[in-house]
Amino acid sequence: MRASSVRENGRRQQLAGGEAAGFGRGLPPLLSGPWLLCGHDGRLIVFAQVDQAVLRWTESRAGSHEWLGPDVLPAKGLSHLTVAQGHNRYAHLLGRRVRTTKEGSLTVDLTYAIQYQAGRPLSEWRSIGNPHAKRERTALMGAPAAAVGSDGALHVFVPTAEGRISMRREDKQGRWESWHDLQVTAALDTPVVAATSTGRLELLAPGRNGALAWYQEEPGAAPQRGHDAGVVPLPGSMTGVETSAGRVTFYLTDVRNGEMAAVRAGEWPVPLGGSPGDGRHAALTTTVDGYPCTVLAHRSSDGRVVLGVCVSEEERNGVWWTDTGTACLGDPVLALDGYGRVVVLALGSDGSLTLARQEDGRGLTLGSWTRI
Repeated sequence: MRASSVRENGRRQQLAGGEAAGFGRGLPPLLSGPWLLCGHDGRLIVFAQVDQAVLRWTESRAGSHEWLGPDVLPAKGLSHLTVAQGHNRYAHLLGRRVRTTKEGSLTVDLTYAIQYQAGRPLSEWRSIGNPHAKRERTALMGAPAAAVGSDGALHVFVPTAEGRISMRREDKQGRWESWHDLQVTAALDTPVVAATSTGRLELLAPGRNGALAWYQEEPGAAPQRGHDAGVVPLPGSMTGVETSAGRVTFYLTDVRNGEMAAVRAGEWPVPLGGSPGDGRHAALTTTVDGYPCTVLAHRSSDGRVVLGVCVSEEERNGVWWTDTGTACLGDPVLALDGYGRVVVLALGSDGSLTLARQEDGRGLTLGSWTRI
């Protein structure tokens, strides 16, 4: 496999759906996101959270450069949002909702909605409550994380006021089980969770002296504490991806040196160097030149989209990094489109969503960046 290359063929601008909706060249300030998913019919879907709403764009057809939207999906009171997708391609939107009672106090809960098919309406938002028994503690609950098991069940994780991690999940009939305490008191932020093709979940959360780990011994089992990794993650920097059957690799920024590292259960952290910014890394697996590879992306300390490619689980042999030269305001995200091509999405320096797609040929070569 040759080193990845990223080529910009000049910028082709398209009319963004946001212009037609009155958003102008840029978007309203994003509260979280964007997220990039591939729907059941191969069309890409973009979600982004703004004040009191979620914006959604959908490809007009798989692999096209034309987009429908943005559709404005009301989401009142959400302070944070995350989006998870399972093998059935349903999009699960999970939010932290803040409301004011008649007495003037705050009440906080988690609420979720589902999109079953690309471009179709969301289900209604439903509350799944809060793990805190005392109302005055609910406002201290952190932002949620979510993953979908191989059986389609949604798993929700949230940091509590006491530094614990609580989990709630659906059972086989789709009913919500009770909150479950993951038995830790030193979590500093929201964990990152990854689901494997073998039906298990793995979690990693930032702690003061390392990365706190959990794993499922078998599908459906309660998560067990694993061996914590000897690297201190920058909160908000972590992502996890299945890099071989049943095996997850987490990528994060080490606060001790500001560089990137790869973490796998049972191994020492692998330093990857680089100069990432303070945001989240993105990762996916695909085949490049016949090799199983991991593709990485992050916003550099200089504010540009940086891509990396390595043979999966062989980071020690080198990661080929490329600075795309494309400035971004937030964290880039990755997905495979309906034809299996790598797609990179970021919030451009002008406040608009911009993406580049893998071109045919050897290596990983991106086409021009276009606005949606």
